[in-house]
Amino acid sequence: MAVAASGATTAGVRLFSVPRTLPAIRTSSFVTTLSFSKLGSFPGRVRSNEPARKKLLVIRAARTESQGVSLGFRAPNFQLPEPLTGKTWTLEDFESYPALLVMFICNHCPFVKHLKKDIAKLSNFYMKMTVQQSKIYCTQLQKGLAVVAISSNSVATHPQDGPQFMAEDAKLYNYPFPYLYDETQDVARDFGAVCTPEFFLFKKDGRRPFELVYHGQFDDSRPSNSVPVTGRDLSLAIDSVLSGQPVPSVQKPRCFLP
Repeated sequence: MAVAASGATTAGVRLFSVPRTLPAIRTSSFVTTLSFSKLGSFPGRVRSNEPARKKLLVIRAARTESQGVSLGFRAPNFQLPEPLTGKTWTLEDFESYPALLVMFICNHCPFVKHLKKDIAKLSNFYMKMTVQQSKIYCTQLQKGLAVVAISSNSVATHPQDGPQFMAEDAKLYNYPFPYLYDETQDVARDFGAVCTPEFFLFKKDGRRPFELVYHGQFDDSRPSNSVPVTGRDLSLAIDSVLSGQPVPSVQKPRCFLP
């Protein structure tokens, strides 16, 4: 998945590079049981100067890193439908949680396909564990990690990513989180999302807004290397947030395609 960003052209899409590295920190028990995979790209829609006509810009997968937003970025408001249930979700629905993971995914992307079961497994692990063991992390916590997935693909270029098929995927893989449809791609732009899968981990302190603390990769595994896929980077960030520890500000790129 990819959306149009400033600096992009139809002749040659320009993406920005911010190389990052993640220092080693404590390993979660979750890391040894999960298996994560590869990153992908998605087509984006750009607005024309003519209000009655819209142009689609397809951004292909490439060797690149997304620039995105900075740590401390406040989660933007959204109001999106969930094809499976017909319910409309907003950011306010997650206000009672101390942490929120927003994932930009889609149906057709081969990198997301390889992750679907593990995305559900990761979410189940942290959503259930933090509620049952919240006292281990922080005695005042009543809820743990909230998770939401968003698909911003255009059905004009990828009909298999439409709402009907999103609902089928959510049911087939038993997603424990709402899988929302961003038809206009406005929410993806607000978040600065440019690829799939892309992960935004937000932390909330009391009545303060959700603030971005992690926007990085799953782990070091890539399609072209033999590194085991573990989900280490993302799970360590979640562990840090839920245990009240700071998340390292130096993070590896979230959308690098080797």
